[in-house]
Amino acid sequence: MEENDMILTDKDRRLTAECLKTVLKAGADKARICLSDSRMELVGTLDGELDRITSCRDRLLTIYIYADGRYGSFSTNKTDQESLRDFVYKSVDTVRMMEEDRFHDLPSPERLVRDAITGDELGILDLQAYLAMTPQDRIRIALDAAAKERSGKGWKMISEEGEYDDSLAVTYLLDSNGLEALHAETVFEYGTEITLEDSRGRKYSGGWWDAAPSLAGFHPEIVAPAAFEEARMQFNPHACRSGKYTMVVDSEVASKMVSPILGALNAFAIQQKNSFLTDSCGKRLFPEGLTIMDIPRTPGQIGGKYFDSEGVATHNHAIIENGVVKEYFVNTYMAGKLGIAPTSEEAIRPKVLPYLAPSFKGCDRASIMASCGDGILVTDFEGGNSNPATGDFSYAIRGYRFREGKIVHPVNEMLITGNFLSLWGRLLAAGDDARICREKLIPTLAFAEVDFSG
Repeated sequence: MEENDMILTDKDRRLTAECLKTVLKAGADKARICLSDSRMELVGTLDGELDRITSCRDRLLTIYIYADGRYGSFSTNKTDQESLRDFVYKSVDTVRMMEEDRFHDLPSPERLVRDAITGDELGILDLQAYLAMTPQDRIRIALDAAAKERSGKGWKMISEEGEYDDSLAVTYLLDSNGLEALHAETVFEYGTEITLEDSRGRKYSGGWWDAAPSLAGFHPEIVAPAAFEEARMQFNPHACRSGKYTMVVDSEVASKMVSPILGALNAFAIQQKNSFLTDSCGKRLFPEGLTIMDIPRTPGQIGGKYFDSEGVATHNHAIIENGVVKEYFVNTYMAGKLGIAPTSEEAIRPKVLPYLAPSFKGCDRASIMASCGDGILVTDFEGGNSNPATGDFSYAIRGYRFREGKIVHPVNEMLITGNFLSLWGRLLAAGDDARICREKLIPTLAFAEVDFSG
């Protein structure tokens, strides 16, 4: 049996095709059908001992109906012939009662993906390892990855919560414009949260995780030591005076600085007048040299896809290039609504490319801190918000004061405030140290003269 037949059976294909035919027979003008099947096995540990085992499967058939200038989407997990036929006919009848909105449409055929055939074009499906995994294997991985040290000079561990899981996700799309596309991926993941208590009874927590699409590339053994070190580094925090500091944002949390930009480039936000990047396309609003790419077709990395939820083919391209905004994220509906050409539905795998001010040397966190000299390293955001219409933000942070590039003490209970456009205008560096296990490939970032208040 071919591997793609194991992730999507002939029965699945016939079911999806028959559902499409039924929707059209029931009176829809156009339709798209999505069969999604996700499975996850999880093992949780508490203080190095087995705590829980969970198994779940979510299998849904979602139909997107376009009828008489109206649109609706409906999902069911009942796929026997009689139930499905009844569901489809009732769904089409429901759509016909909705308010007319002729901007809803399927993507034009020339935009549809044509090369997502096996589901594993990106090489992120380790099906053999996933199917070979036994409950005993999962328990062993979870227990072996638990922290080994439980106490030391001036500290003791008071809790450790670990969680191993592996998953398989499959998406199969058909539409009445001739779309047929398949995507499948596996993920092996382990994370832990460790809480330490110092000699004065003060508690500090640290967490870490690792994930990979293949079992061979998965390294759970690095997780507990990294979580332990994060907790230990927080001992004896000091207050910092309010003022302007150079801010270095660790790659683990740097997406907090990028996600609002991506959100502001969404056509829906622009149409709703809820974007600080309205009328920005084609303009240089960011530092020359800053480039943010979308790289959904990079082989071997979690989160890549050959197509979006509409079945539109993805491609690697610039979102911001040398500081110039290159595109908005415009799906088929918003293209009709705004009267502009459709582009990408969203940034599937955004990546900030390396950028260094002239005096900076090296692209990892340590090198960037050394080039900055003095400042505050932000390692966590603990609340706050941003205004998508103006770009103003206010975030509570946790991190470390550093001098001459070296960490001198932890800091907490501080607040950073500002505006994203002015913040990015003071960009000093973007590293090349983003972890590929994250969906957003955002490296260590450094900004000048950021307002901190204690």
